[in-house]
Amino acid sequence: LFRSVRAGQTSSQAVGASLSLAQRADELGLRRYWFAEHHNMPAVASTTPPILIAAAAGRTARIRVGSGGVMLPNHSPLVVAEQFAALEAIAPGRIDLGIGRAPGSDPVITQLLRMSGTTSDVDRFPDHVRDIRALASPEGATLRFASGGTYDVHATPAATTQPEVWLLGSSDYSAQLAAAHGLPYVFANHFSGEGLERALDLYRAQFQPSETHPVPLTFLTANAIAAPTQEEAEERAIPQLRMMARLRQNRPLTALETVEQARAAASDFDSLGEQIMAGSRAKWFVGTGASVASELRAFAARWGVEEVMISPVAGAYDAEPMDASPGRVQTLELVTAALAA
Repeated sequence: LFRSVRAGQTSSQAVGASLSLAQRADELGLRRYWFAEHHNMPAVASTTPPILIAAAAGRTARIRVGSGGVMLPNHSPLVVAEQFAALEAIAPGRIDLGIGRAPGSDPVITQLLRMSGTTSDVDRFPDHVRDIRALASPEGATLRFASGGTYDVHATPAATTQPEVWLLGSSDYSAQLAAAHGLPYVFANHFSGEGLERALDLYRAQFQPSETHPVPLTFLTANAIAAPTQEEAEERAIPQLRMMARLRQNRPLTALETVEQARAAASDFDSLGEQIMAGSRAKWFVGTGASVASELRAFAARWGVEEVMISPVAGAYDAEPMDASPGRVQTLELVTAALAA
């Protein structure tokens, strides 16, 4: 999940709406609520997953909360381990640490984030994943000096549990790395869906059992919108579809339009933009609660997964309050009710 900022909405309102959505997801019995890491984007108020995770953990009682994900090349592994060890202390048994290798922004912001030096070495991504797992464990990690001697390091002084680490990706690389380390793997299907079959095949075929995960464990993500009618669901899809087209065409990004704003500006995309939107829409789950639930069940069965994480990308109407996300709440409520029926 990421927190979209609609036109006219403040960061405070956007974050408040997201936390309210997390509370509702908890009440509905959903399993996870994750925050993405994106930087310098007008339509996304999710730059610091650990802070948002802490806030969500404090407002929920049962649901797992986590990152989808922390973009590890932007951060020191020790800092990430310390942050998530602290989160695990706040909400034991409820923290997921999803880790990604992408920058989460444009090249300029990436350089600003990676001014810390060697931690920004993307080639050392596997080492840094290993470091985080060791540092956040109750046993901690041991440094060995070239001159002799050792030095023990713990992300938190007296851990009894640790966050569950997931590797995120939309390519072969993360699937193979997760398999080699015996880690759970999430394919970011909500990006484009391209390469899904190959990534899952590689992950499952190459999986090396680990102490914590003797068998492969994976789930998929999907964009979903549910409404009382198909017409409303399709309308609520338009703002996010237009943002995807802007992103793919390298056009200036803006705060997420309302449904009315998106319909009024419908003619400002060329044929390529229209093709991008149509291609994205074809891979989304949009409809009534019953139809979306049915399609999600079929999707999970097709790929042999027991869990699908939905990003409820429903846009807002002009009249809807700024400090809430009625379309997104509606999506969770209708899909959950249909799945339970």
